[in-house]
Amino acid sequence: MSKILEQLQKRILILDGAMGTMIQSYRLSEQDYRGARFKDHPGDLKGNNDLLSITQPQIIGAIHRAYLEAGADIIETNTFNSTSVAMADYRMEGLVYELNLAGAKVARAAAAEYSANTPDQPRFVTGVLGPTNRTASISPDVNNPGFRNTSFDQLAESYGEAIRGLIDGGVDALLVETVFDTLNAKAALFAIDSYFDAHNVRLPVMISGTITDASGRTLSGQTVAAFWNSLRHIRPMSFGFNCALGAKELRQHIEELAGIADTYVSAHPNAGLPNEVGGYDESPEAMAKEIEEWARSGFLNIVGGCCGTGPAHIKAINDAVAKYPPRALPVIEKQCRLAGLEPLSISPESLFVNVGERTNVTGSAAFKKLILNGEYDKALDVARQQVENGAQMIDINMDEAMLDGEQAMVTFLNLIASEPDIAKVPVMLDSSKWSILEAGLKCLQGKGVVNSISLKEGEAEFIK
Repeated sequence: MSKILEQLQKRILILDGAMGTMIQSYRLSEQDYRGARFKDHPGDLKGNNDLLSITQPQIIGAIHRAYLEAGADIIETNTFNSTSVAMADYRMEGLVYELNLAGAKVARAAAAEYSANTPDQPRFVTGVLGPTNRTASISPDVNNPGFRNTSFDQLAESYGEAIRGLIDGGVDALLVETVFDTLNAKAALFAIDSYFDAHNVRLPVMISGTITDASGRTLSGQTVAAFWNSLRHIRPMSFGFNCALGAKELRQHIEELAGIADTYVSAHPNAGLPNEVGGYDESPEAMAKEIEEWARSGFLNIVGGCCGTGPAHIKAINDAVAKYPPRALPVIEKQCRLAGLEPLSISPESLFVNVGERTNVTGSAAFKKLILNGEYDKALDVARQQVENGAQMIDINMDEAMLDGEQAMVTFLNLIASEPDIAKVPVMLDSSKWSILEAGLKCLQGKGVVNSISLKEGEAEFIK
């Protein structure tokens, strides 16, 4: 068992607070960001906080030490935007590995220093993989809902570079955080699993989503339970929420998660809601009082702060929760747990599960004609009618000799993702071709069903 898992069984662990808030307090100039190495780099670099791990490592190290001094057990690497997708804004895609390596090494040095000083309280580093500035489930073009400016494969490749740097830099765990689109998170988690398999290594994985407003959903539309159902297969060390909301607004979602997740629960909320100029005003005392009630209610295993929080917030939270035991992992009944934007759990009491099968070119001549004619708007109406008539999931099949099945599947799934009244139910991907199934799975942020898999191409291909 890893040391971090040992500690989680003993007490509520303290995560650090906001990196960006602390960096802002230094009031750094463009030249401070550039340093000597990047003095001639084209384009502005001010605001590229991750670059400071290379150009101002002493500042990033000081921030880590301030949080460790406040009692943090786990510090996050300064790598929130250190992917090629996000670094493209600064024309620094080629620096991804170095940014993650440097970010991990600065944090590792600080954690090692404090672990040596407090041997009964080992300190840990989690490598941060942020959400990027693109979304695989939402079109950036309001006039073209099926358009995407990134893909699962592009995201997975970008995350792979970052993961290599973080692990080479010595992190203890990996944190996929501020997840606003579960499909982006799936790409990150796929990249993590792929790296682990290729290098015969395993580290604990933490996942933290973000509920964007009072609707209780992620930006891409998933509820708390749907988000959990979609990613629970990774068997993360911890699952939780951060950012967007203050502790008061986030409480109900942490309570819900604590009741359904059979893994450790984390939370790092903002210091209240943003004020009229985008700042955060909640005091350490007020935030700690709110979070103490969470600990008393048995919701927490890991807690820290996000936007607007600093070492004073972390110290106050640490002091407030120290006297409470960590949340005990519940025993959750085994069920088939699926998800679109909303969860679908199938238990022995579920009776029949209605699958809408009219979105199937092999089973519906009318639907086949619509797809062959490129009338996707009308094809969406077929899917919508099925859900309105009680379908609990929809079966989609694009196996037709006259079609590019992969392209048709991707196009239709991307269009469905922009229709919440359809996307709320899970998707059943139906094809006899592996390539179509795989293309479809890379479009689903939820937890779907694959229908049908056979051994006709051989056992090796089936297992692969």
